Amino acid sequence: MIIRQGITGRLSKALVVNGFAFLSGLTARDTTGGVREQTEDILAQIDSHLKAVGTDKSRIAVANIWLRDIRTFDEMNEAWEAWVDKESPPARATVESRLAGEAILVEIQVQAVA
Repeated sequence: MIIRQGITGRLSKALVVNGFAFLSGLTARDTTGGVREQTEDILAQIDSHLKAVGTDKSRIAVANIWLRDIRTFDEMNEAWEAWVDKESPPARATVESRLAGEAILVEIQVQAVA
């Protein structure tokens, strides 16, 4: 059985299957801020989506982060390190990538144990 949350015409924002929660790649709702502000916005969305499917950030197993410019890695990490569960940080990858729009500076996708 698959449980889906936030279904749009092209994707589900989150789904749970076989004890794992999979979140779609998320971008900031407000793209007027810098990398830190966009990261904080995305992390708040992650908290909300995880809560909606019955889990939380302490149960994130994997995080993938895409940055428009890898030189903003430290700025993104400031927000990440203030947010991440220090007792159970996930495996993580961060890469530079062309993103879907010029104003999008960060995209984050996570998988968690439900």
